[in-house]
Amino acid sequence: MMVHWDTCIGCGICVETCPLSAITLQKNKGRKKKASISDLCVDCRACTKVCPTEAISLESAPQGEGIQCSSCPIHCIIRVGNTGACQRFVNQKGVLVRNIPLQSYEDVKEIVGQDHEVAIRKPLITGIGAGTTYPDTKPAPYIVQSDLDGIDVVTVVTEAPMSYSGIKVKIDTDMNIGQEGAPVLIGKKRVGHLCTEEYGSKILSLGGVNLLTGKDGLAVARLMTDIANRREFRLKVEDGAEMTLQVGKPPVIDGEAGKKMRVGCGSASMGLFGRYFIEAADEVVVLDSHLIGQFTEHAAGRELGATYSGLKLKARRSTPGRYFGEHGKGWGGTPIKNPIEIIEGFDPRFAKPGMTVLITETTGERAAMFRLDEKGSFIPIDLTPLAKRAIEMIASNCQPSRVSAIYVGGAGGSARAGVTKIPVKLNQAIHQNRARLTVGGAPTYILPGGGITFLVDVEKVMIRAFTYVPTPAMVVPLEYTMKLEEYLEMGGHQEAIRKLDEVLKEIKDKSPITKQH
Repeated sequence: MMVHWDTCIGCGICVETCPLSAITLQKNKGRKKKASISDLCVDCRACTKVCPTEAISLESAPQGEGIQCSSCPIHCIIRVGNTGACQRFVNQKGVLVRNIPLQSYEDVKEIVGQDHEVAIRKPLITGIGAGTTYPDTKPAPYIVQSDLDGIDVVTVVTEAPMSYSGIKVKIDTDMNIGQEGAPVLIGKKRVGHLCTEEYGSKILSLGGVNLLTGKDGLAVARLMTDIANRREFRLKVEDGAEMTLQVGKPPVIDGEAGKKMRVGCGSASMGLFGRYFIEAADEVVVLDSHLIGQFTEHAAGRELGATYSGLKLKARRSTPGRYFGEHGKGWGGTPIKNPIEIIEGFDPRFAKPGMTVLITETTGERAAMFRLDEKGSFIPIDLTPLAKRAIEMIASNCQPSRVSAIYVGGAGGSARAGVTKIPVKLNQAIHQNRARLTVGGAPTYILPGGGITFLVDVEKVMIRAFTYVPTPAMVVPLEYTMKLEEYLEMGGHQEAIRKLDEVLKEIKDKSPITKQH
């Protein structure tokens, strides 16, 4: 890379951005600070993307010996003894070598942490229907013990009111629903916000303690309960889409039902379906709101022997064959209503009359084909059989569009007193996998750090297991399972432990359903 000192203003943004600290600010003859690039540079071009005056450009290959890395689209040129921008590969005497050797499970098991022992992986009973011990001045409703393959196991259960509650709703769709960070509303009540997007999905963050304890807390609690119990609910993103959603069902966005979740972004499609694209047309463009793919310029196309088409796209370039998209209500979640709009022009040295172009979405739901005529115009044509095969491969590898939800809760509150007399020891046991927390029998993921903050897939919990109270708070069935010795060591309520068989018989005798039969 080369710095043009006549246009460099010495702002230092490139210094902050360079992943290898290859750029420093040096004083020139006029005693002004200007950017200077050392021989650590690998031509990753990160600096060119942030320079406000475009003072940095690629002038020539780096001086000295260098190897071009092909492990990502950046294609760093790495000198002997140096690493690439990702700092993964080092040039050792002309050979690129991963600078951390392959690790076996034995190498990392102490960092990973052991999984729960088989005996405590599932609770003896669930907290569903257990009742509660609020205000938690006495032992939990049920503390049961049983022998599992010679190991004494205890499960403590309760239905805990939880103000520290939230729901993350995942909507598998390419359809645009609104601006990231926008409020999510029921009527005029704010119940959450639109989060960052994940791979082929939109994420809503709903509820949470601040909204539950706010003026619209009851509406928030009711919504969260409906979502967790897989009922239909309606929301609107401010200045965005109106949605009818239900966990396990396709989303309905502005009256249109979602059909497919994309198999990959436009760039990923190049690697996934390149063997079909190379036969389908002279050029293939996959439209996407994040990364648009152009096959013949993409690394996948070059590796498969594609000849560059000369096509120029109307989009901001990331790396060869990869372009940043924009959000909208058109093809592939972009603003493009007519697919040919993506083409800005072409280089006549490469693009010749008769050249064919296939343009599609990441789901394959819409596709169009064009041929370049003698006048330099792209004329629509019918999809050829090989083009249809490529589109069918995309569509058949997509998953159905659907709604799912993760409940997030903080179980570090007073309900722990119903489990143990020493609350912090319960926290420690959970994080050290000596005790396991489940929700209605479903597995949880425990977030690291302090407290007991967990995630659970609501589809793994029985319908109607979640309720709410108008404090407002969600009521959640919790189970803590551990070895008896661990339970006693943490100050568990030994006097309240009952045999599992005894409790199950008591429940059966009391059940109105059992008595009817």
